[in-house]
Amino acid sequence: MSRPGFVLEVDDRTPPLVVHEGLGFRLEDGFPLGTRVVYPPESLPAVPDVDAAIRDALLHPHDSEPLPALLFAGMRLTIAFDDLSLPLPTMKAPDIRGRVIEHVLTMAAEAGVDDVRLIAANALHRRMTAAELKHIVGERVFRSFYPQGQLYNFDAEDRDNLAHLGTTDKGEDVEISKRAAESDLLVYVNVNLVAMDGGHKSVGIGLASYNSLRHHHNAKTMVHSRSFMDHKHSAMHHSAWRMGRLIKEHVKVFQIETTLNNDVFPKPFDFLQKREWEWSVRDQATMLGVRRGLAAAPHKLRHKMFHDMRSVYGLTGVNAGEVEAVHERTLEKVHQQHLVEVQGQSDVLVMGVPYLGPYNVNSSMNPILATCMGLGYYFNSYRGQPVVRKGGAVILYHPLNEGFNQLHHPSYVDFYEEVLAESTDPVVVGEKYEKQFAHDPWYIHLYRTSHAYHGVHPFYMWYWAAHAMDHVDEVIWVGADRRAAARLGFRAASTLADALEMASGTVGTSPSITYLHNPPHLLADVR
Repeated sequence: MSRPGFVLEVDDRTPPLVVHEGLGFRLEDGFPLGTRVVYPPESLPAVPDVDAAIRDALLHPHDSEPLPALLFAGMRLTIAFDDLSLPLPTMKAPDIRGRVIEHVLTMAAEAGVDDVRLIAANALHRRMTAAELKHIVGERVFRSFYPQGQLYNFDAEDRDNLAHLGTTDKGEDVEISKRAAESDLLVYVNVNLVAMDGGHKSVGIGLASYNSLRHHHNAKTMVHSRSFMDHKHSAMHHSAWRMGRLIKEHVKVFQIETTLNNDVFPKPFDFLQKREWEWSVRDQATMLGVRRGLAAAPHKLRHKMFHDMRSVYGLTGVNAGEVEAVHERTLEKVHQQHLVEVQGQSDVLVMGVPYLGPYNVNSSMNPILATCMGLGYYFNSYRGQPVVRKGGAVILYHPLNEGFNQLHHPSYVDFYEEVLAESTDPVVVGEKYEKQFAHDPWYIHLYRTSHAYHGVHPFYMWYWAAHAMDHVDEVIWVGADRRAAARLGFRAASTLADALEMASGTVGTSPSITYLHNPPHLLADVR
């Protein structure tokens, strides 16, 4: 039996606690007595027979006919799937999306369907490499479709292959892949790693152009998204749901959503799955060995060690059918895995930012992405109300110096050096510079022909942090490059004690403190 999440109060018996910080972690023994530590729940048991679970979902969908009844000879079938931004870290082969896709293709072949396309729903993310596509869909599917050009990355700048379906009652443009829009059936294969994913966010964002995304990926909407992990209180999700319902009027969508457990760290890193006081002698020895190895390893080797990691997630559920009916059941399983009840808010929220986020897979975690991860994803890992009170302080751990990947993040460099030098206010930078970056011909060229994120992407990452920036009065990075922190509009400290002293003008000298001990993933249900 897995154990639920756990809230520890630090006392004089509490051992040093693991805190992630980029390409490594530290054992922090400086948490003041009384600090709340929120641990994620242990992993739910995995589905014993994955193939049987997939078949059952396709044959007994929610609010939909079985998949075979929707397939017929002569039809146009499009299968879209989440890109490499999920799951994190990358799943050990075989990827669950590939297993689902194989079942869909088998049923399609039995029905005589021969007009099939597979599209990676990468929106404005970078194009995946052939090897990355192969890892997701599997060797057989890749070999059957990629050489013929029937498996490919979505191109949000290919104007000839976009379809404008109309506008919502709020005036939001809905523009998606033309192939998907004109198909007799669009099957979307999703990985719901956290509560933010899935639902109408899949097709309406993953296969959308900038013309659509600009309506909800903006500072105003992000500020009013009171946790991206709760779609009922997220302005971004409200927009995506409006768009999704309009898509439903034009496109037959068969949604397949999968949920995973919390088995994030494989051996020898599996000690990071456990609570520190429960480490065995072997766990302690492994931890010391890993720390020494990381301390001695050059940067490139540390990067390779972490980015070569493949997680051993177990499938906890698969649901298929009508988008909203499926997503309701998906969220039940996600909440079962991630929810931890937390009583009340704190003056200070402490979080470690690990080496990996959705936008630096096989790449580097630059300062903008570290901000997005800490103040965007982790800050918003709550339901109800933020873990930290209004006007409080956030303390983050990350070096902020891992550099910019020129292949993947070219527009980030200019955003960091030029835009943030003028203003760090998400509203100001968006109004003044977003369109310039979004329509820049060179950035568009790199997005379409190389493996670069779209020119507007760093703005979106900055907007992710808008809610946190609006909510708290102080953001301090422990162990960070001071120049980088200043460029971001924040401060840097050498130790946790220094950070708490720096924040004392905002939160006092004896603040209440909560440390979110993740990864693995958790969702603080703040009452």
